[in-house]
Amino acid sequence: MADKTDTSAGTAPAPGDSSFLDTSSYKAMAHPDRLRMLGMLRFDGPATATGLAKRLGLNSGATSYHLRQLAQHGLIEEATSLGNKRDRWWQARRIAAEKDPAEAGGAPAAVIDMVRGIFRQHQEMMQRGICAFAALPDAWKKTANISDYTMALTAAEAEALKERLLALLWEEVRKAPAQAGKAPGPGKRNYTIMLHAFPFAGGEDDGSETPKGA
Repeated sequence: MADKTDTSAGTAPAPGDSSFLDTSSYKAMAHPDRLRMLGMLRFDGPATATGLAKRLGLNSGATSYHLRQLAQHGLIEEATSLGNKRDRWWQARRIAAEKDPAEAGGAPAAVIDMVRGIFRQHQEMMQRGICAFAALPDAWKKTANISDYTMALTAAEAEALKERLLALLWEEVRKAPAQAGKAPGPGKRNYTIMLHAFPFAGGEDDGSETPKGA
């Protein structure tokens, strides 16, 4: 199965609503300002180039260029119901963008840059969550969790586990999708789960000393 990079607009995916990312797409998404714009459109809802420029500390010309690049690769689109002759509103488009299998190894540097940018966004989201934690009601404090699990698996077993986790998460997203820029219903909050799964970099593979008899 193709790798998936979440670029959601905060809504459940429609059948077939995905786009292939080729080498140029990865390079476009690797730009840190574009990733931040995409994140803002995903979680905060539609915005104009001027509004995003103010939030990011950029000029509107540069912001407009970055938005056009994201649109060119199918990651955002014009929010035509909001725009007028003066302002163009943009909204995040895709729920998930699947990596084109033909390009799987075609742009390693761009892919790594993109992943680093996404990880920085995740760190920022975690920091905001930590800062807001003390003010949460007790019932919501109980929903928070920070855990890590390491196990010995074959590549096939790891892939199967990852797919089971993704299937479960997507099932819940489809049941109760968050709406970008909109508050949930009574008694609800937008609830985020971040999934980071990767081969552990350490132990027997990094030359670490192993106790005798181990």
